[in-house]
Amino acid sequence: MPDFLLNALIAGLTLALVAGPLGSFVVWRRMAYFGDTLSHAALLGVALGLLLGLSPTLAVTAGCLLLALVLVTLQQRQPLASDTLLGILAPTTLSLGLVALSFMKDVRIDLMAYLFGDLLAVSPTDLAWIVGGSALVLLALCGLWRPLLAVTVHEELARVEGLPVAGLRLALMLLIAVVIAVAMKIVGVLLITSLLIIPAAAAQRHARTPEQMAIGASLLGLLAVSGGLALSWFQDTPAGPSIVVAAATLFLFSLALPRRA
Repeated sequence: MPDFLLNALIAGLTLALVAGPLGSFVVWRRMAYFGDTLSHAALLGVALGLLLGLSPTLAVTAGCLLLALVLVTLQQRQPLASDTLLGILAPTTLSLGLVALSFMKDVRIDLMAYLFGDLLAVSPTDLAWIVGGSALVLLALCGLWRPLLAVTVHEELARVEGLPVAGLRLALMLLIAVVIAVAMKIVGVLLITSLLIIPAAAAQRHARTPEQMAIGASLLGLLAVSGGLALSWFQDTPAGPSIVVAAATLFLFSLALPRRA
């Protein structure tokens, strides 16, 4: 196997592994639009990174974390509904990123790679960021699984039991931000949330427990990455969109199967 294909496979499988349980929380808490807003802001992080001479991955990570904090603060203090606020910020940050990049005449970038991913171009440095970031998120999820699940199932009861509800909500949003930042190289800023949501939605139909759904989502994500890379390699299709198509196919297949009693 060529080195670039091996790097792509390791990066994709690593992200799919952590996207399963995290995506389950995104589905349970109906946070898909929040993920979209963070993913659109990733391009603004790229622009700022290039402007300041920083690593794009580092800049995107810092930008997503900062935006997650800003969103949490605004959602608590502003009079607008959350979906309205997210609907304003998502296109605004994406457009700011595109406009900022257009002014950088001396910087040559592949805009399509940032929008739709360029998995087959993952470098050893990119791979280190992806594996390291995913490992940190997975460890944090393992440690916070029970409290996060309690808050997701019944937030008021969790507050009565003494759990730090606001802190746990913020922690989940920050974890989503980290995954979006490291996933940008794989599926691009426009398709990131699909890798979080589609496998989890497919697994939800046939899972009996939260743990089964999280594990099932990870397994389906691994299949989607493997199938999408195979399609890209043999048919010369773009890798990121091919992974999303594979995930969507698995979702449709899950709908055809009878629901577990």
